[in-house]
Amino acid sequence: MNDEQNTSLAGPGDLALLVGRDRKSFIVRLEPGAKLHTHRGMVSHDDLIGVPWGTRFTSHKGYPFLLLRPSTDDLVRDLKRTTQIIYPKDLGYILMKMRIVTGCRVVEAGTGSGGLTLVLAQAVAPTGRVYSYEVRPEMQRLARRNLDALGVGSVVEFKLRDIGLGFDERNVDALFLDLPTPWDYLTQARQALVGGGFFGSILPTTNQVSRLIGALEEAGFGFIEVEELLLRQYKAVSARLRPMDRMVAHTGYLIFARAVGRQTEHTEE
Repeated sequence: MNDEQNTSLAGPGDLALLVGRDRKSFIVRLEPGAKLHTHRGMVSHDDLIGVPWGTRFTSHKGYPFLLLRPSTDDLVRDLKRTTQIIYPKDLGYILMKMRIVTGCRVVEAGTGSGGLTLVLAQAVAPTGRVYSYEVRPEMQRLARRNLDALGVGSVVEFKLRDIGLGFDERNVDALFLDLPTPWDYLTQARQALVGGGFFGSILPTTNQVSRLIGALEEAGFGFIEVEELLLRQYKAVSARLRPMDRMVAHTGYLIFARAVGRQTEHTEE
Protein backbone atom coordinates (compact mmCIF):
# COMPACT_ATOMS: atom_id res chain seq x y z
CA MET A 1 0.00 0.00 0.00
CA ASN A 2 1.54 3.39 -0.97
CA ASP A 3 1.83 6.47 1.25
CA GLU A 4 -1.13 8.23 -0.37
CA GLN A 5 -3.37 5.26 0.34
CA ASN A 6 -2.07 5.00 3.90
CA THR A 7 -2.88 8.62 4.74
CA SER A 8 -6.43 8.23 3.40
CA LEU A 9 -7.22 5.52 5.96
CA ALA A 10 -7.70 5.86 9.69
CA GLY A 11 -4.91 3.99 11.47
CA PRO A 12 -3.91 2.96 15.00
CA GLY A 13 -2.77 5.99 16.99
CA ASP A 14 -4.58 8.51 14.77
CA LEU A 15 -6.79 11.19 16.30
CA ALA A 16 -10.31 10.82 14.94
CA LEU A 17 -13.33 13.13 15.02
CA LEU A 18 -16.67 11.29 15.23
CA VAL A 19 -19.59 13.56 14.34
CA GLY A 20 -23.19 12.56 14.98
CA ARG A 21 -26.31 13.60 13.07
CA ASP A 22 -27.01 16.24 15.76
CA ARG A 23 -23.47 17.67 15.29
CA LYS A 24 -22.47 16.26 18.68
CA SER A 25 -18.83 15.25 18.26
CA PHE A 26 -16.18 13.15 20.00
CA ILE A 27 -12.41 13.18 19.54
CA VAL A 28 -10.64 9.89 20.25
CA ARG A 29 -7.23 8.37 19.61
CA LEU A 30 -7.82 5.11 17.78
CA GLU A 31 -6.48 2.10 19.67
CA PRO A 32 -7.02 -1.58 18.81
CA GLY A 33 -9.53 -3.15 21.20
CA ALA A 34 -10.74 0.17 22.61
CA LYS A 35 -14.38 1.29 22.65
CA LEU A 36 -16.14 4.65 22.83
CA HIS A 37 -19.34 4.67 24.88
CA THR A 38 -21.79 7.46 24.03
CA HIS A 39 -25.44 8.27 24.74
CA ARG A 40 -26.05 7.17 21.12
CA GLY A 41 -24.44 3.78 21.53
CA MET A 42 -21.03 2.12 21.57
CA VAL A 43 -18.41 2.49 18.84
CA SER A 44 -15.57 -0.03 18.54
CA HIS A 45 -12.22 1.45 17.47
CA ASP A 46 -11.53 -1.79 15.58
CA ASP A 47 -14.45 -0.96 13.26
CA LEU A 48 -12.78 2.36 12.36
CA ILE A 49 -9.13 1.38 11.96
CA GLY A 50 -8.36 0.85 8.28
CA VAL A 51 -11.51 2.70 7.20
CA PRO A 52 -11.26 5.65 4.77
CA TRP A 53 -11.64 9.12 6.30
CA GLY A 54 -15.06 10.58 5.50
CA THR A 55 -16.83 7.23 5.95
CA ARG A 56 -20.30 7.06 7.51
CA PHE A 57 -20.87 4.32 10.10
CA THR A 58 -23.26 3.50 12.92
CA SER A 59 -22.99 2.74 16.62
CA HIS A 60 -24.24 -0.56 18.00
CA LYS A 61 -27.65 1.16 18.40
CA GLY A 62 -27.71 2.12 14.73
CA TYR A 63 -27.03 5.83 15.28
CA PRO A 64 -25.10 7.36 12.34
CA PHE A 65 -21.67 8.97 12.75
CA LEU A 66 -19.13 10.44 10.34
CA LEU A 67 -15.42 9.59 10.63
CA LEU A 68 -13.21 12.66 10.05
CA ARG A 69 -9.77 14.00 10.85
CA PRO A 70 -10.08 16.68 13.56
CA SER A 71 -9.08 20.21 12.62
CA THR A 72 -6.93 22.34 14.92
CA ASP A 73 -10.11 24.26 15.73
CA ASP A 74 -11.72 20.99 16.86
CA LEU A 75 -8.71 20.12 19.03
CA VAL A 76 -8.59 23.52 20.73
CA ARG A 77 -12.31 23.50 21.53
CA ASP A 78 -12.04 19.94 22.92
CA LEU A 79 -9.17 20.70 25.31
CA LYS A 80 -9.75 19.98 28.98
CA ARG A 81 -9.56 23.40 30.63
CA THR A 82 -10.25 25.22 33.88
CA THR A 83 -9.65 28.74 32.51
CA GLN A 84 -10.71 30.68 29.43
CA ILE A 85 -8.61 29.93 26.34
CA ILE A 86 -7.78 32.12 23.36
CA TYR A 87 -10.48 31.58 20.71
CA PRO A 88 -9.58 29.83 17.44
CA LYS A 89 -10.55 32.96 15.50
CA ASP A 90 -7.69 34.78 17.22
CA LEU A 91 -5.19 31.89 17.25
CA GLY A 92 -4.76 31.59 13.48
CA TYR A 93 -4.39 35.35 13.10
CA ILE A 94 -1.68 35.41 15.77
CA LEU A 95 0.37 32.90 13.75
CA MET A 96 0.17 35.05 10.62
CA LYS A 97 0.83 38.39 12.29
CA MET A 98 3.86 37.05 14.16
CA ARG A 99 5.28 34.96 11.30
CA ILE A 100 5.27 31.77 13.35
CA VAL A 101 6.26 28.99 10.96
CA THR A 102 8.24 25.75 10.85
CA GLY A 103 11.60 26.12 12.57
CA CYS A 104 10.75 29.21 14.66
CA ARG A 105 11.69 29.53 18.32
CA VAL A 106 8.77 30.99 20.26
CA VAL A 107 8.27 31.97 23.91
CA GLU A 108 4.84 32.17 25.52
CA ALA A 109 3.64 33.05 29.05
CA GLY A 110 1.36 31.89 30.65
CA THR A 111 0.57 28.45 29.46
CA GLY A 112 -2.93 28.08 30.90
CA SER A 113 -4.68 24.99 29.55
CA GLY A 114 -2.39 24.88 26.51
CA GLY A 115 -4.64 26.11 23.69
CA LEU A 116 -2.14 28.59 22.26
CA THR A 117 0.69 26.20 23.07
CA LEU A 118 -0.92 23.54 20.86
CA VAL A 119 -1.27 25.91 17.91
CA LEU A 120 2.29 27.22 18.32
CA ALA A 121 3.69 23.68 18.55
CA GLN A 122 1.91 22.56 15.39
CA ALA A 123 3.17 25.64 13.54
CA VAL A 124 6.86 25.35 14.46
CA ALA A 125 7.16 21.54 14.30
CA PRO A 126 9.19 19.53 13.62
CA THR A 127 12.36 21.64 13.81
CA GLY A 128 11.19 24.59 15.92
CA ARG A 129 10.67 24.95 19.64
CA VAL A 130 8.08 26.46 21.98
CA TYR A 131 9.18 27.63 25.43
CA SER A 132 6.11 27.89 27.65
CA TYR A 133 6.24 29.67 31.03
CA GLU A 134 3.64 29.25 33.79
CA VAL A 135 3.65 30.02 37.53
CA ARG A 136 0.74 27.74 38.49
CA PRO A 137 1.88 24.09 38.76
CA GLU A 138 -1.66 22.71 38.45
CA MET A 139 -2.17 24.56 35.17
CA GLN A 140 1.16 23.36 33.80
CA ARG A 141 0.29 19.76 34.67
CA LEU A 142 -3.01 20.12 32.80
CA ALA A 143 -1.32 21.64 29.75
CA ARG A 144 1.29 18.86 29.71
CA ARG A 145 -1.44 16.21 29.73
CA ASN A 146 -3.36 17.99 26.98
CA LEU A 147 -0.36 18.35 24.68
CA ASP A 148 1.02 14.88 25.32
CA ALA A 149 -2.40 13.43 24.48
CA LEU A 150 -2.33 15.31 21.17
CA GLY A 151 1.20 14.18 20.32
CA VAL A 152 2.92 17.59 20.26
CA GLY A 153 4.47 17.65 23.73
CA SER A 154 7.95 16.87 22.39
CA VAL A 155 8.11 20.26 20.64
CA VAL A 156 7.36 22.18 23.87
CA GLU A 157 9.68 22.96 26.77
CA PHE A 158 7.63 23.76 29.87
CA LYS A 159 9.04 26.07 32.52
CA LEU A 160 7.54 26.67 35.96
CA ARG A 161 8.77 30.19 36.62
CA ASP A 162 7.80 33.75 37.48
CA ILE A 163 8.81 35.58 34.29
CA GLY A 164 9.62 38.62 36.39
CA LEU A 165 12.93 36.79 36.89
CA GLY A 166 13.47 36.85 33.12
CA PHE A 167 13.44 34.34 30.29
CA ASP A 168 16.23 31.81 29.73
CA GLU A 169 16.09 32.20 25.95
CA ARG A 170 17.75 34.82 23.76
CA ASN A 171 17.21 35.77 20.11
CA VAL A 172 13.83 34.06 19.84
CA ASP A 173 11.71 34.84 16.79
CA ALA A 174 8.47 35.64 18.61
CA LEU A 175 7.13 36.11 22.13
CA PHE A 176 3.49 36.17 23.27
CA LEU A 177 2.20 37.25 26.70
CA ASP A 178 -1.24 36.01 27.75
CA LEU A 179 -1.16 37.76 31.11
CA PRO A 180 -3.27 40.43 32.85
CA THR A 181 -0.31 42.83 33.28
CA PRO A 182 2.03 42.31 30.29
CA TRP A 183 3.53 45.80 30.73
CA ASP A 184 5.33 44.51 33.83
CA TYR A 185 7.45 42.14 31.71
CA LEU A 186 8.44 44.11 28.61
CA THR A 187 12.08 44.49 29.63
CA GLN A 188 12.34 40.72 29.98
CA ALA A 189 10.54 40.24 26.66
CA ARG A 190 12.83 42.68 24.85
CA GLN A 191 15.90 40.85 26.17
CA ALA A 192 14.59 37.51 24.88
CA LEU A 193 13.65 38.69 21.38
CA VAL A 194 15.91 38.90 18.37
CA GLY A 195 16.23 42.32 16.79
CA GLY A 196 13.05 42.96 14.82
CA GLY A 197 11.37 40.03 16.58
CA PHE A 198 7.61 39.79 16.99
CA PHE A 199 5.79 40.63 20.22
CA GLY A 200 2.14 39.81 20.85
CA SER A 201 -0.39 39.98 23.66
CA ILE A 202 -4.13 39.72 24.26
CA LEU A 203 -6.14 41.82 26.73
CA PRO A 204 -9.87 42.07 27.50
CA THR A 205 -10.26 45.82 28.24
CA THR A 206 -9.29 49.10 26.57
CA ASN A 207 -7.69 50.60 29.69
CA GLN A 208 -5.28 47.65 29.80
CA VAL A 209 -4.50 48.12 26.11
CA SER A 210 -3.78 51.84 26.60
CA ARG A 211 -1.38 51.06 29.41
CA LEU A 212 0.41 48.42 27.34
CA ILE A 213 0.82 50.76 24.35
CA GLY A 214 2.54 53.39 26.49
CA ALA A 215 4.79 50.79 28.10
CA LEU A 216 5.73 49.29 24.70
CA GLU A 217 6.85 52.69 23.43
CA GLU A 218 9.04 53.19 26.49
CA ALA A 219 10.53 49.67 26.34
CA GLY A 220 12.00 49.86 22.84
CA PHE A 221 9.18 48.42 20.76
CA GLY A 222 7.85 49.86 17.53
CA PHE A 223 5.26 49.25 14.81
CA ILE A 224 2.55 48.85 17.47
CA GLU A 225 -0.85 47.60 16.29
CA VAL A 226 -4.13 47.01 18.13
CA GLU A 227 -6.79 44.87 16.47
CA GLU A 228 -10.02 43.07 17.27
CA LEU A 229 -11.55 40.18 15.31
CA LEU A 230 -15.28 39.53 15.07
CA LEU A 231 -16.65 36.24 13.77
CA ARG A 232 -20.16 35.77 12.39
CA GLN A 233 -21.39 32.29 11.50
CA TYR A 234 -24.21 31.54 9.06
CA LYS A 235 -26.81 28.80 8.96
CA ALA A 236 -25.54 26.68 6.09
CA VAL A 237 -28.95 25.76 4.64
CA SER A 238 -29.26 26.53 0.94
CA ALA A 239 -32.97 27.42 1.07
CA ARG A 240 -32.61 29.84 4.02
CA LEU A 241 -29.03 31.00 4.33
CA ARG A 242 -28.81 33.67 7.02
CA PRO A 243 -26.63 34.74 9.95
CA MET A 244 -26.80 32.74 13.15
CA ASP A 245 -28.75 34.34 15.99
CA ARG A 246 -25.57 34.62 18.07
CA MET A 247 -22.05 35.57 17.06
CA VAL A 248 -18.59 35.44 18.62
CA ALA A 249 -17.92 39.14 18.99
CA HIS A 250 -15.44 40.56 21.51
CA THR A 251 -13.05 37.95 22.89
CA GLY A 252 -10.03 40.20 23.41
CA TYR A 253 -7.90 42.95 21.93
CA LEU A 254 -4.81 41.74 20.09
CA ILE A 255 -1.70 43.87 20.48
CA PHE A 256 1.31 43.38 18.22
CA ALA A 257 4.69 45.11 18.12
CA ARG A 258 8.25 44.65 16.90
CA ALA A 259 11.47 44.74 18.90
CA VAL A 260 13.36 47.62 17.30
CA GLY A 261 16.72 49.15 18.09
CA ARG A 262 17.65 52.74 18.63
CA GLN A 263 18.16 54.98 15.65
CA THR A 264 21.76 55.04 14.44
CA GLU A 265 23.57 58.29 13.86
CA HIS A 266 24.96 58.82 10.37
CA THR A 267 28.13 60.89 9.96
CA GLU A 268 29.40 62.39 6.77
CA GLU A 269 32.70 61.12 5.42
